[in-house]
Amino acid sequence: MSFANKQVLITGGAGFIGSNMAIRLAAQGAHVTVMDSMLPGYGGNVFNLEPVRDTVSINFSDMRDPYSLSYIVQGKDYIFNLAGQVSHQDSMSDPLMDMEINVKAQLVLLEACRKNNPAAVIVYASTRQFYGIPEYLPVDERHPINPPDVNGINKFAGEQYHTLYHRVHGLKTVSLRLTNTYGPRLLIKNARQGFIGWFINRAISGEVIQLFGGGEQLRDFNHVDDVVEAFLLAAETPACYGDYFNLSGDKESLYNVAHALISAAGKGVVERIPFPEERKKIDIGSFWGSSQKFSDVTGWHPKIDLKAGLESTYEFYARNHGKYLEEM
Repeated sequence: MSFANKQVLITGGAGFIGSNMAIRLAAQGAHVTVMDSMLPGYGGNVFNLEPVRDTVSINFSDMRDPYSLSYIVQGKDYIFNLAGQVSHQDSMSDPLMDMEINVKAQLVLLEACRKNNPAAVIVYASTRQFYGIPEYLPVDERHPINPPDVNGINKFAGEQYHTLYHRVHGLKTVSLRLTNTYGPRLLIKNARQGFIGWFINRAISGEVIQLFGGGEQLRDFNHVDDVVEAFLLAAETPACYGDYFNLSGDKESLYNVAHALISAAGKGVVERIPFPEERKKIDIGSFWGSSQKFSDVTGWHPKIDLKAGLESTYEFYARNHGKYLEEM
């Protein structure tokens, strides 16, 4: 894969996956534009882009603004659409905001591309969340859709719009259904980007890691570098256009993930507690998926071992925790 001299737009590019992608693409010689609204608490952090601050263009715009977006998409060869609201709890407490970001903003982008850059390849960060409680394991793309929360409904709608715009308008869209992604530049100040970020927060501080329901639930995990690789492969594989794919990785219990981080930190303790009622209502139990469909089309397989990935992730935050725990 080579994106040298390609014009690339990354929405949500100051966030977790987007910043890692910007760093990877800049190293390949791509001309990268990062777009991020920097909404407080959603993970945008200019420090994430420190390694490429002199080589990428940063545009602090909101995807819900059709006027700025119609201009920004022009001339781009590839658009990696990573802007979104991923907190399940936030979606339940503020469903209209979740809809604004995960539905309206996606339509604004697709319309901007339809009118101003229909040749662009668009790879969308979807989620496995909307499968809901699994009827069988591993979950593949044929599994019924049963969103457990507002976020799942809105993310599924966003994915469906991308698929529709391929079918009706010919846009070259791909949706990747992400599972638990971890690695450097993940939001750790709060739990809005998942439990791993919060586990890292507690491990760095030497605080108790609380595990709801005992922590025996199994999840699958992907290191952000493997996820970035998948996005780049999807963008360069025409057989992916118009389709959607699971990205699944190593499976492990929440309990063992917490202990791996405590071991890396050399401090901390795990506490098993009952589920709070509001969380119990939207918990899906054990979940892991199959990415066989994507592997068959692209040859992608995750390469980074979970234990080694967690250790290197912790080391990144041990060096840079002040940039991620301070107010942003």
